[in-house]
Amino acid sequence: MMNKDLPRWATAFVMPVLNLLSALLVTALVIHLLGESPTESLAILINSAVVNPEGLSYTLFYASTFIFTGLAVSIAMQAGLFNIGAEGQMYFAGLGLTLAMLSFDSTLSPWLLIPVGMLGAALFGALWAFVPGYLQAKRGSHVVVTTIMFNYIAASLMNTVIVKLVPTGEQNPASRAFSAAAEMPRLNQWLPVLGETPLNISFFIAILALVIYGVVVSRSAWGYKLRATGLNKHAAHYAGIRISKMIIIVMLISGALAGLGSVNSIMGSTHYLSLNFVGGAGFIGIAIALMGRQHPVGIFLSAVLFGALTQGGFDLSLEKQNIPPETVILIQGLIILFCGAMENLYAPVIAKALNFKK
Repeated sequence: MMNKDLPRWATAFVMPVLNLLSALLVTALVIHLLGESPTESLAILINSAVVNPEGLSYTLFYASTFIFTGLAVSIAMQAGLFNIGAEGQMYFAGLGLTLAMLSFDSTLSPWLLIPVGMLGAALFGALWAFVPGYLQAKRGSHVVVTTIMFNYIAASLMNTVIVKLVPTGEQNPASRAFSAAAEMPRLNQWLPVLGETPLNISFFIAILALVIYGVVVSRSAWGYKLRATGLNKHAAHYAGIRISKMIIIVMLISGALAGLGSVNSIMGSTHYLSLNFVGGAGFIGIAIALMGRQHPVGIFLSAVLFGALTQGGFDLSLEKQNIPPETVILIQGLIILFCGAMENLYAPVIAKALNFKK
């Protein structure tokens, strides 16, 4: 029994869980070698990220951004494209959002200003993904290479632009703070138990994006063409699908989704554009897409997991001096390793077990 012949429940649920447990076991070994108790460390992480209401709020706040970057990578994967550039697309999108805020935050009401900011973020994110998509579609340049390159270009460009936006007399490399009208409504206004945390309505917008993604990919004619392109470009071409057009459109959508991740980070939290505000969220989106198997439910669960690792890992490093903050990066890397490069590690074992039962 080959991996592709395994039941859907095995490939969509059992294998990702086994891969995740493998990553956590390796992490436990590393924590043990650092001189700390793996079980005690896990308890601290879970309590900080899930059990504590304020910690859970931070977990969902981080997850809101990760859902968008995970969707950005996932929809590109559906077309057979590996968009490594969500980091740069989200970073550049922050500029589009900020320009919209600096232009209109003193004149528009929140009901208009927030959608304008989201539109600016999506447009700039799509723009930054357009060139790699065009080069892949029309010139044959591999999208992996071009999107990696555009991450570095975005970082250099934003370093220059943000310095130009610093108000006179300020030392912090950031734009001026937006007006109160530009702030995304926070959920603690309705649920005080969440505490003074930045969790905002971007979380619900992210959930809506997951639903739209699921419906479009699996229930629409365009979604069928998208998946056909990813499965076999030559067959899709002979079926009448314009591959170059599909590649460009998918990259535009992918960039727009990555760009929307900046809304939660900027309008939902800092309320100004700062250097490196992305914080690796674009790269985490790769792990989320791989672990979530490009399925909306899988993307959501993976985003919450990585949100919990981000929140819990911070408190863990504070309480356990022998565990550095970089341990979270180690866990993320191990998850990418087991759910990406080694995703089929347990496929032969599962196949053998199913054949044995038969």
